[in-house]
Amino acid sequence: MIRKHVGYVKVSGIIALLFAGLFAAGFTSADSNSTKDTSANSREIKIQKEVYSQLLSFQNYVKDTLLIEVGKARPDEQSVRQAFLKSRLLFKKFEWASEYFTADLSRRLNGPPVEEIENADLLDPSLARAIDPIGLQVIEEMIYPEYDQESKEKLLTEVRHLISNTDYLISYFHDQQFADWRILDASKLEVFRIITLGITGFDNSIALNSIPEAAESLKSLRDVLSLYANKKGNRALLSDLDAAITYLDRHPDFNSFDRAVFITQFGNKVSAGIAKLEQDLPGPKIKYNRMLRQEAKTLFDANAFNADAFAPGPEFQRTAAKASLGEKLFFDAALSGNGSRSCATCHNPNLAFTDGIAKQTEVNDPIKLLTRNAPTLLNAALQSNYFYDMRALTLEDQVRDVISSKQEMDGSMAAIIKYVAADKSYPSLFAKAFSGNIEKGISADQVTNALAVYIRSLVKLNSRFDEYMSGNENALSAEELKGFNLFMGKAKCATCHFAPLFNGVTPPKYITSESEVLGVPVSPADATLDADVGYYGVIGIDAYKHAFKIPTIRNIKKTAPYMHNGAYQTLDEVMEFYNKGGAAGLGIKLPNQTLPEENLQLSDKEKKDIIAFMESLESK
Repeated sequence: MIRKHVGYVKVSGIIALLFAGLFAAGFTSADSNSTKDTSANSREIKIQKEVYSQLLSFQNYVKDTLLIEVGKARPDEQSVRQAFLKSRLLFKKFEWASEYFTADLSRRLNGPPVEEIENADLLDPSLARAIDPIGLQVIEEMIYPEYDQESKEKLLTEVRHLISNTDYLISYFHDQQFADWRILDASKLEVFRIITLGITGFDNSIALNSIPEAAESLKSLRDVLSLYANKKGNRALLSDLDAAITYLDRHPDFNSFDRAVFITQFGNKVSAGIAKLEQDLPGPKIKYNRMLRQEAKTLFDANAFNADAFAPGPEFQRTAAKASLGEKLFFDAALSGNGSRSCATCHNPNLAFTDGIAKQTEVNDPIKLLTRNAPTLLNAALQSNYFYDMRALTLEDQVRDVISSKQEMDGSMAAIIKYVAADKSYPSLFAKAFSGNIEKGISADQVTNALAVYIRSLVKLNSRFDEYMSGNENALSAEELKGFNLFMGKAKCATCHFAPLFNGVTPPKYITSESEVLGVPVSPADATLDADVGYYGVIGIDAYKHAFKIPTIRNIKKTAPYMHNGAYQTLDEVMEFYNKGGAAGLGIKLPNQTLPEENLQLSDKEKKDIIAFMESLESK
């Protein structure tokens, strides 16, 4: 049986596609700088040629070794696996460049082993279509944990796809012009990729050769960065890279690897060193509008993430006046149709902006329950899609949907505008928040934007965990650190809840949100699959039946009950659900489950350690 990957159901909305376009387009017209010296030009050409050579080496090895081993009349399982692992190491040499410059092409070599969606335009779901998985991760599932001899022809086909798809990257990098600032940006993102994905087993979830692969990526980066560090006379970065590589080489075991030590003592130093090179680099640079700020030195900088990144446009971004107005609206029950419910009814600040119950009742029916649990609004801005079924692309869309919902608030924008215009305090607040834009009166867009801005103001990445990652070694207990290492390793939690946001927005570019098919039951006492089809109801593709957005686990101590339907009251119940393998562990047959079906074999102590770590993520 082919093992399902630990969650990579990708969603790309309009905004996500726009952001992705920034990276794919290349900005080649701005990459050339007529004033830069010839040594810089020579350096860029040398790096481009090295990437091109690495691509050829990868393709030739796959063709001359992996394909031949798989194609033998009697393939030797060990030889096939060795050739596969070597192929992955060769891929890791150029991953920093392929993922940055040609993400879509790179996905053909190392994309997720589940169906993805093309043209996921939520304004017209009929355009969406499923794309079959291809690449190294698909091949991995065919040779691990057991080698499937009967699938030889399919395996041969996958390896041939690997060879032919490399041609696209070879063609792209043959004469692609590099620019220093983009090389350094890509290098720093690769360090972030290693920290968030590489050492977690995200793309190597069965073979678990992730630590040696991370070392290979850093070795390749060292060759690149030596051309910059030497020129600047800055040897500290190269020393930090050598130390990081040595640590990885000396601790190759996946389960025992100390990720907390690696990140704080090595990874953060390397990314900060690259950021320093970026800062000192002369010449023009293009500014990306992405959630992870381009100038971030580490993933744990106090202001590393931009809460306005997914706002519909510059005019919708945060101001103090908008946030103040939005806060007043948030607590005003007059926004609901019958005047009984405000936004704060379901999103109580004292409960991390949740309501503490499995499901709220409908606004006009105190008996009938809503479909889903109310999620936290803390750090909600640091996502690219909203609602558990991800149907809203912006917070403004989400606000408008909730207010107009007959079940949730049963509000009317026309009635709300009439109310705030007649109120004694609101007109002046709107005038201050939207100065110069209210000549024609208060608008629905202003109401929704003010509320959305208030939600964007609720970004709080200031937990004890964040203190630890920023250098305070005493911020976490030994139990919490063990839990973090389990979370990032053996328990595989971090392959869906990506550090440091611990939600489902994929690092290191933080553009697309992911969903998971877990198979959540009705309740602990009723092991029947919950009937809610989730994202399938929006997109209509079978692979996404019962798929739900991956929420943040920050502030999880205050956000019970858990799951989209509030099925579990305690974190102990949640951990046991995952430990048993989701739906499969409950005896629920769910063919498209993306969570691994096998038992994680976590001890009671390990589960308690993981819970202790998660509770350390509480915002101050």
